[in-house]
Amino acid sequence: MFDLKRCAAVVAGGLLPLLVVPFTVGQADATSAVRISSVQYDSPGSDTGSNYSLNGEWVRITNTSTTRKSLTGWTLRDTSSHVYRFGTFSLGAGKSVRIHTGRGSNTAADRYQGRGWYVWNNTHDKAILRNGSGTTVSVRSW
Repeated sequence: MFDLKRCAAVVAGGLLPLLVVPFTVGQADATSAVRISSVQYDSPGSDTGSNYSLNGEWVRITNTSTTRKSLTGWTLRDTSSHVYRFGTFSLGAGKSVRIHTGRGSNTAADRYQGRGWYVWNNTHDKAILRNGSGTTVSVRSW
């Protein structure tokens, strides 16, 4: 647990000349074995709208457990109500899957939304992962 008084004493004593800021994982992320592990919201290069460029933006979802997890019926969405719904899909133990914006052939490691334009805003947005019951299990904001 973060102890503010102890930290202040260390800094005041000259033992730690930097600011310590506590970091707390959101409750949903702390309890879910399946979570958003990274987001590439700004497609590399110019935003040309090509399928290649659209697929340059993606969200990586990782299963941190030791068992396979079904994501059937789960959703990934942004704050503008763009929603990707998983069809029949399971994510292996310790595995990740990237959800790309554009078109492509779905595999165990890469899924495609099939969109014709970008989903994730470059300056600020939120990726929200919900399970099949609609409960938010992971959120990443920028």
